Amino acid sequence: MMLDFSPLYLAMTVPPLLLSLWAQYKVKSTFSKYSQVGVGSRMTGAEAAAAILRASGLEGLRIEQHQGFLSDHYDPRSRTLRLSPDVYSGRSISAVAVAAHEAGHSLQHAADYGPLALRSRLVPLVQIGSMLWYLPFVLGLWMHVAGLMWLGVICFAAIVLFQLVTLPTEFDASSRAKDLLVTTGIVRTSEEQHGVAKVLNAAAMTYVAALIASLAQLIYMILRAQSRRDE
Repeated sequence: MMLDFSPLYLAMTVPPLLLSLWAQYKVKSTFSKYSQVGVGSRMTGAEAAAAILRASGLEGLRIEQHQGFLSDHYDPRSRTLRLSPDVYSGRSISAVAVAAHEAGHSLQHAADYGPLALRSRLVPLVQIGSMLWYLPFVLGLWMHVAGLMWLGVICFAAIVLFQLVTLPTEFDASSRAKDLLVTTGIVRTSEEQHGVAKVLNAAAMTYVAALIASLAQLIYMILRAQSRRDE
């Protein structure tokens, strides 16, 4: 984010920032709440993920413990589910919900799910955009060179595109997780299903909030670049 305290900048960035902070608080508080609520199956997150993979006919995937709070992710390159300690060993609604969500990504990979495949192809472009967008935009702003500012806009737009593609990927993984937890018998009651939905919906909101914040930033950058070109 750029250091700019103009009314336009504050109006475009402060509300999305507050939404992002709320979403982060919500996912942490919801995860913590349901990490205290056990599941009747007594499965750990790692066991739940393994059961889902077996039921789906997927072989050869590793499930590893990964350090960090809510650092859970699926690595398609090594076909590995990496689960944070609370999820890997936890026997709670939160643990099985998050583990099942990551297993859902592995099912997407196996099925060549379009948005996941597109997101993977966008990674190199996003890495470049993340490193380069700020410098040309700020230099163009200081030097009154609209072309440099538009280069920054294009680089940042790649980040927004990646976040946009991420939304259906995450929503679909959560939908798969909710269904598979029920069909495999890991989650057995309506109360447990409700808790799983709460955890996964809170996690999804972090992606929505991040996209809104980035879209607001992109619009602000476009407006500034346009005004510089018109000067």
